[in-house]
Amino acid sequence: MKLVMIPYGALPCSLKVFTINGQDADKTDFGSQKDTGREYAEDYACGNNEFIPYEVPDIRVLERYNITREEYDEICQELCTVCHVGTCGWCV
Repeated sequence: MKLVMIPYGALPCSLKVFTINGQDADKTDFGSQKDTGREYAEDYACGNNEFIPYEVPDIRVLERYNITREEYDEICQELCTVCHVGTCGWCV
């Protein structure tokens, strides 16, 4: 599997480049970006911005990207790492 993830410099919770096996990929196929620390942030900022993967993949996602369940889990883990911003004020 060939996986490329590059976040935007000024918007680290979004991916400028996300490809799987040379195909453009959609982060929402794997989970969602969420601020799990909203109560600690000012308006329009994040207290703990992180990627939350789906526990069970949609079979169509596995087929779309021609990946196995293990590869899906690997992609989710990488998204959790790359898209974990923590406290952020870029949107303020």
